[in-house]
Amino acid sequence: MKKSIEIKNLPIISIANGIEIGKVKDLVIDPEQSSVDFLTVEQENWQVSVKAIPFRKIIGIGEYAVTVENENAVIDLNEIPIANQLVNRKIKIIDTRLMTRKGQLVGQAIEFFVNDETGQIIGVEINWQDRKVVLSSEFIITLGKDIIVVTEEAVDHFVESITELLEETPIEEVIEEAVVENEEIVALNQKQTEMLLGKRVAENIVDLSGKQIIEAGTILTDADIAKAKEAGPNVFVKLTMSIE
Repeated sequence: MKKSIEIKNLPIISIANGIEIGKVKDLVIDPEQSSVDFLTVEQENWQVSVKAIPFRKIIGIGEYAVTVENENAVIDLNEIPIANQLVNRKIKIIDTRLMTRKGQLVGQAIEFFVNDETGQIIGVEINWQDRKVVLSSEFIITLGKDIIVVTEEAVDHFVESITELLEETPIEEVIEEAVVENEEIVALNQKQTEMLLGKRVAENIVDLSGKQIIEAGTILTDADIAKAKEAGPNVFVKLTMSIE
């Protein structure tokens, strides 16, 4: 578990060649899933477009660095419309007011906690009646740009610290959530493969180094699709846009 402030500004290290490829600029939040889906990357050489790393591409978030397999983990948000939309929604949580469905103001968010393995937002730290408390994300209805909407009973479930919140979560529940999430990922990958299988490729598909991995006119097989996925999200998206 990490505070958002513990992730921002961390150097991003490529394990493949041991170099720093940038620093974490910000956390991109998916309000519908209550999760951090991307980390935007700050790098002096990138002046035009916004670069980011999908959370699923992160190997680890340590005290001193975020690690990824290689530079292919970094994507251009202009090439991933969904990611670009999330950035433009500007959901920030910190300094956002919390309000119940019936309009009762219950405080202001000052920090949030992220599961550093999955990206799920675990809870929010709040200034409430001149003290700091923590609210589990299960009581959050809407993560909005201006207001975080919570349930009416949220104020009855404030705890003093994130440690106390984690101690209240049964281990069985944690395991069950992890299993469900893994099943969803497997189902999505299977659906993507089924949509592409047997389709004809209209143009040559190259990896990020410029090497051709799928020739134009190829009728896609499982192996071809797997090869595009391994080459990185940009290459896979290019493939999905190049089928007949």
